[in-house]
Amino acid sequence: MHPSIIVIKLWGSLAGWQFALLNGEDPVIQVLVVEDEPLLLMMALDLVEDIGFEVFEATNADDALRLLEAEPGIRIIWTDIDIPGSMNGLVFATAVRERYPPIEILVVSAMTKPLLHQMPERGIFFTKPYNRKALAQTLIGLAA
Repeated sequence: MHPSIIVIKLWGSLAGWQFALLNGEDPVIQVLVVEDEPLLLMMALDLVEDIGFEVFEATNADDALRLLEAEPGIRIIWTDIDIPGSMNGLVFATAVRERYPPIEILVVSAMTKPLLHQMPERGIFFTKPYNRKALAQTLIGLAA
């Protein structure tokens, strides 16, 4: 019996995902939802789980950044604009884009509609209340 050799190349926030692919496993899509309203957070978590993705949650940007560092397989963030803490959702999304360029970004808000120049590159915006089907399709597209 010969030992198997597995070449592992790890980079950035996709390290966990790459490892799974190189081992021939189907990667689990991991999504981080940042929402401070409990009912909206529960709805978001349910939607992400319903489409078969693994979901992490945070109620502010500081906790979300710590989660991104601890969970290198996160591929999509979904953030509300109006979140408590040291930065709002747009500042957080911009920080994620700069720090973790491969991560896809979904921004939502009922109160604020960002101008195009305020959105991070490749960021997608949804107004609350959102169409559940359209949001699910968007998440699936971001994971592709």
